[in-house]
Amino acid sequence: MYYSQDFLPEVTVTELMFQVYQSGILTQEHRKKIKNLFLYHNLSEEDTTSINRLLRAIRCGWLKML
Repeated sequence: MYYSQDFLPEVTVTELMFQVYQSGILTQEHRKKIKNLFLYHNLSEEDTTSINRLLRAIRCGWLKML
């Protein structure tokens, strides 16, 4: 199913990072938002780097994933 950007909720990478780091947990909902950001938005290099840091934190065990 194709979704236009008009129907996607606005979420910024900064907001997403804050939510995850504040809770210490990356939920399934967060993962969906990250996927949508990559699929439907033209991310800056800074945003891509932030997401990569988040994924590294999960691999290192600093954050948990549900």
